[in-house]
Amino acid sequence: MILDNRGLEPPQPMMRTLAALEDLEPGETLTIINDRRPMFLYEQLEELGLKHRTEPQNDGSFKIEIFR
Repeated sequence: MILDNRGLEPPQPMMRTLAALEDLEPGETLTIINDRRPMFLYEQLEELGLKHRTEPQNDGSFKIEIFR
């Protein structure tokens, strides 16, 4: 699943991401694209026991893959 959060003001990207994670099954990956590095989201992912990888994109956005 890919969730494009570009153009949204905080806290919308984080709220949309956390809502999408509720439907993420074991073995699945959620990919989000944000305008900014989601620093507060990382804390939430750690609390949920989820792994993640962040890649800066050429357009200045960030692609974050979240693994359950």
